[in-house]
Amino acid sequence: MNKQLLDLYSDYLISSFNQTTATGLSKLLDGSVSHDKISRFLAERKYTSKDLWKEVKSTIRQIESDTAVLIVDDTIQEKPYSDENELICWHYDHSTGRTMKGINILNMLYSSDDAKIPVAFELIEKPVVFSDIATKKQKRKSNITKNQLMQKMLTVCTDNQLKYRYVLADSWFSSSDNMNFVHHNLNKHFVFALKSNRTVALSMEDKKAGNFVRIDSLNYPEGYPLKVWMKGMNFPVLLHRQIFTNKDGST
Repeated sequence: MNKQLLDLYSDYLISSFNQTTATGLSKLLDGSVSHDKISRFLAERKYTSKDLWKEVKSTIRQIESDTAVLIVDDTIQEKPYSDENELICWHYDHSTGRTMKGINILNMLYSSDDAKIPVAFELIEKPVVFSDIATKKQKRKSNITKNQLMQKMLTVCTDNQLKYRYVLADSWFSSSDNMNFVHHNLNKHFVFALKSNRTVALSMEDKKAGNFVRIDSLNYPEGYPLKVWMKGMNFPVLLHRQIFTNKDGST
């Protein structure tokens, strides 16, 4: 990898407000690097999470700790005017509640003390084209789910002997399967957000009897964790409650 050219191109993307092109970067550099060289660099091969790890590994080893956390999240780089393909296609943005066309990236951020460094990523590709039965519209789907990709990325981080204690993620990744994977397969802890309509049992007896209640029906104070049991899991979890006040006064 041409590290210098990679840094130049990355800085160019971050600092640009208009359309970015190889020619545009070459002009900024007063022609010291030709646009053909930049184009060849970008087209020479597909860069993956493995390349990222090679770049950040030495830095990670200097700041990693057993109490660090891995933060999992995804983001969509909107591309409304680009031609649709298996990479640039329609994705559901759960933060806004709507679909948008763009590049969906699953990220894994390593946080230790004040340092935060990306250690893994996956591009969400949707190569399978199908016709929706209800709408008759053409749609795309992936061969692997985001949850499966997350587990794959966590496994790679473990294989890389990355030190950490907790996996953090929002409610999109808080399935029982993911909790079981972190707890049993990785022997790590997790802090996952839960939707208010998720159900829990207040004791093992209630779980065995099928007595589950919605989280939003529970009345317990902030700062006092509540031990609960969830469906599909053979171990209890601590349920924490935190109330946030919006600018309009709603909570």
